[in-house]
Amino acid sequence: MSSIDADPTASWLSREELDSARERLPILYVHAVPVRVDHSGTVTSVGLLLRVSADGIINRELVAGRVLYHERIRDALLRHIEKDLGPMALPRIPVSPVPFTIAEHFPTPGVTAYVDPRQHAVSLAYIVAVTGDCAPQHDALDLAWLSPHEALDPQLLIEMTGGHGVLLRQALAHLGHAV
Repeated sequence: MSSIDADPTASWLSREELDSARERLPILYVHAVPVRVDHSGTVTSVGLLLRVSADGIINRELVAGRVLYHERIRDALLRHIEKDLGPMALPRIPVSPVPFTIAEHFPTPGVTAYVDPRQHAVSLAYIVAVTGDCAPQHDALDLAWLSPHEALDPQLLIEMTGGHGVLLRQALAHLGHAV
């Protein structure tokens, strides 16, 4: 198998190895803000997942996950969108996947607006149009499609933990929707 055909799951870390790596290295993630667009490319709605956190709190989140060893960013985006929104989501990954922002998550609150108590992580954040049928998958309880105006509701943004609300606000500002 050439390096181009390498299987990214072949080097999947065990739980112990991942915990050890998280104590020593920043881990690379991708975040995706799924959107629906009209024929002119204007965002008509934003998809937010409903999940139960490890401490039992129900909140809204964006699509997110780790980038595997030897995995292209676009492949990681596709994998996580399919994992959370289903195989028929039909995401349109940009030809040149340049993130709208880079978020640096720290285990210590207050360093940045992004907090991940498990680790120091760096996330490349993207806005991804989806054209197919989406349904919550994996550990997501629900998927809600909100207008950009509804998605900017201050109460909703506050309830999005770990910096997901900040990322959503930045994504919508990037698209021309201000709070």
